[in-house]
Amino acid sequence: MTHTTLIATRESRLALWQAEHVRDLLVARFGLDVGLLGMTTRGDQILDRSLSKVGGKGLFVKELEVALEEGRAHLAVHSLKDVPMDLPEGFVLAAVLEREDARDAFVSNRYADLNDLPEGAVVGTSSLRRIVQIKSLRPDLRIEPLRGNLDTRLRKLDERDYHAIVLAAAGLKRLGLADRIRAVFDTASMIPAAGQGALGIEVRASADALRAQLGQLTHAPTWLSAHAERAVSRALGGSCSMPLAAHAVWHCDEMVLDAALGHTEQVERPLLRTRVTGRPADAAAATALGEQAAQQLRALGAADYLATSG
Repeated sequence: MTHTTLIATRESRLALWQAEHVRDLLVARFGLDVGLLGMTTRGDQILDRSLSKVGGKGLFVKELEVALEEGRAHLAVHSLKDVPMDLPEGFVLAAVLEREDARDAFVSNRYADLNDLPEGAVVGTSSLRRIVQIKSLRPDLRIEPLRGNLDTRLRKLDERDYHAIVLAAAGLKRLGLADRIRAVFDTASMIPAAGQGALGIEVRASADALRAQLGQLTHAPTWLSAHAERAVSRALGGSCSMPLAAHAVWHCDEMVLDAALGHTEQVERPLLRTRVTGRPADAAAATALGEQAAQQLRALGAADYLATSG
């Protein structure tokens, strides 16, 4: 009897694309028989409040972890930016796949880019990271909450609730919706979230054989970048109630890590920004680079900015 490897996944169109992508890799690479276990998470159900007020992005992964713990599934596929910085005991990230476009996308039916928006225009996003960076670029704009899956957000834009919305470019590209992108933000002006654009595969720590197999799918540069980015957030007590950005890129064998922190409540306050560089050869070295960036943000006054987040 053939053993079926089951992937726990959210049921949004993007989440299913991601799970199917991993399924196809497992079939092609290892010849596994793979099925999907679709689930609706608390993060999908709560749409009237920002994630920072109801428990954070971990709401998107908790039910999937329960399925792993109960043996109803063997692995879970996540957008890495939704994965809490510290996993529950007994769970590990077995693999991080090669990153898609990590940048944020400007989506509008009427305007070419952020600078083209009229004064006081309404921009939709519920990401604190995006809010503080948009306000840094255009203090005059009005930011309104925007929750729901990608299709829901696009529909709200089309219903003219917003002049523009900001989304992750990766999701739009994965679903064949790149034509909705009017402009992409360069990562200097809008630093992405830690892990943005990358997929993470989570398993039980005790699943040694599966961990070893999945590890072969890891894209080493993305894996190291993710460790550095996530270390910044972890060192600062990161959660989605913290307007923090961290993004690493490689130039030959050198990693350049940019990070920025905004104030949760006083969004008009200047962003704290830092950049560190290094040549991390392993996860520990990449983590140390991220911790260095966090230390520099603290030296710039991060403690005062963090006092109101929690």
